[in-house]
Amino acid sequence: MRRSWLTRALHALLALAVTHQLLVSLVMEEPEEGEAEGLLFELHETVGLVTLGILLAFWLWTLVRRDETPPGALFPWLSSARLRELVADTGRHLAALARLRLPEYRPAAPLAAAVHGLGLLAVTGSALSGFAWWLGEEGLLAHGLAEAAEEVHELFGSLVWAYLVGHAGMAVLHRLAGHDEIGAMFRLGPGGR
Repeated sequence: MRRSWLTRALHALLALAVTHQLLVSLVMEEPEEGEAEGLLFELHETVGLVTLGILLAFWLWTLVRRDETPPGALFPWLSSARLRELVADTGRHLAALARLRLPEYRPAAPLAAAVHGLGLLAVTGSALSGFAWWLGEEGLLAHGLAEAAEEVHELFGSLVWAYLVGHAGMAVLHRLAGHDEIGAMFRLGPGGR
């Protein structure tokens, strides 16, 4: 399945923004109560707001685009037919792994689409909880809600780390196995879209 230039651009922007946010989170220091924010914390907040904008554009594009992965494929647990396809594809993957092989790359594989959907949900949870935390810091959300958002943000941050490592790791493994999904991702769709 070929991706439009907008899908690829939004994916690249989102990947860069999320990677930036995760790396900065490793070295920034959260200010203590009444303390001024450090430069890296402010950078994390600012890029976080930009990331939320990119994410909203990505969601909107996912809902309106045609001839690409449909939203239902990203969230197969909402359809019994898609769920059966996911179970069958998971079985295909497990059978290949039992033979110490990677299954052949399929651009519209149900398991890959579902994992992408979970990653999108994790990043969305992280961005929205970070935004709620920021609103609390700006005095626009009750203190108790902001504290809860901070906890949720940290939880989603861990999930996004797991997703990023797994996603990048699988891409490397598929590349080493000779599959061309990375190259396929950068080819233009029909009509140069």
